[in-house]
Amino acid sequence: MSVMLKNIAIIAAGQGAPQGDENYCDNGIPFVKAGNLVELVEGKPITEIQKVSDEVAKKHKLRLYKKGSVLFAKSGMSCLKGYVYVLPQDAYVVSHLACVTPNEDISEYLRYYFQYNRPNKLIKDEAYPSISLADIEELKIDIKTQIERDSIVRNLASVAHLIGLQKKQLQEFDTLIKSRFVEMFGDPLLNPKGYPIKMLPEISEYWNGLTYKPEDVAEEGIIVLRSSNIQKAQLDFSDIVRVTCKIGVKKYVQDNDILMCSRNGSARLVGKVALISNRSERMSFGAFMMVIRSAYYSYLMTYFQTPAFRTQITTGATTTINQITSRMLDNVKVPVPDMKSIDEFARFVHQVDKLKLTAKEGLKKLEIMQKALMQQYFC
Repeated sequence: MSVMLKNIAIIAAGQGAPQGDENYCDNGIPFVKAGNLVELVEGKPITEIQKVSDEVAKKHKLRLYKKGSVLFAKSGMSCLKGYVYVLPQDAYVVSHLACVTPNEDISEYLRYYFQYNRPNKLIKDEAYPSISLADIEELKIDIKTQIERDSIVRNLASVAHLIGLQKKQLQEFDTLIKSRFVEMFGDPLLNPKGYPIKMLPEISEYWNGLTYKPEDVAEEGIIVLRSSNIQKAQLDFSDIVRVTCKIGVKKYVQDNDILMCSRNGSARLVGKVALISNRSERMSFGAFMMVIRSAYYSYLMTYFQTPAFRTQITTGATTTINQITSRMLDNVKVPVPDMKSIDEFARFVHQVDKLKLTAKEGLKKLEIMQKALMQQYFC
């Protein structure tokens, strides 16, 4: 049975976020902002985002959205991604997000429904992406019977649980590498083993990437690696851009290069890294990216993910990093172990990477299964 969404749910937009750090606290109700949506979808606990007290909520007349409400972006570039998130607890929500609160116990069903029938299909102008509440209200939803909904949710929840376990395993592999790094070399901030300190330019070279024009983008051409191609310290090719413009020799990446995001509209993404390896074709990298090339790549790849590195490129009283420049890297000091130890660490990383590859293949099969089930249930 198909019904309009407005007949089975309350549809509303969030509200403007209180401005100033003084309005947020450690203990209170979470306030979900547009930037939090991706983090929450990727698994960040809602308890770790900013919170507001009852006093601040009352002062700003904030509306509380109920546990089980379905959130997705209704304006801004986040609309294009179509991320969907179900509130695991009551929360306040920013105005860029739409909040769908079901009239009955169908929030889990709607979450999976919207994961397949992405809300971004309602966008009319991708140059200025937005989704109107009126269009959301008029959506026709096939809600099926209670028995069918329960079966669908149970099956999809089982697959989602297995996917979560695989993702957690991948995270644990990354933790293992970082733990092994500290075990072998100690905390780089303290340098307990007394390794010689060298400036980063002494052991590596680095430069920014390719500047290209919109008319250079084509379906066939050279891949230009961007910030979106780094996901959890790994290369991801689910969203690629190709160009046909002239590319200088230094603008091509090589195996064992470290790709770093040097500038981004989201400060939390600046400094993330991935190692280039096993390329299947030639690739370049964008102007907001940087390549670090070094014989110490296996050591530096993990070093760049440590507080020791972040501390040296942070300026001012805040820990936020808006960009990383070559001049900033010029001033980075690195404790440098002997090459024999670094090679040993590289072999360990290589073995872990093989295990990660197996886990990724398992994850991909589960995601294919999930997509097939959703197509069967919601197409």
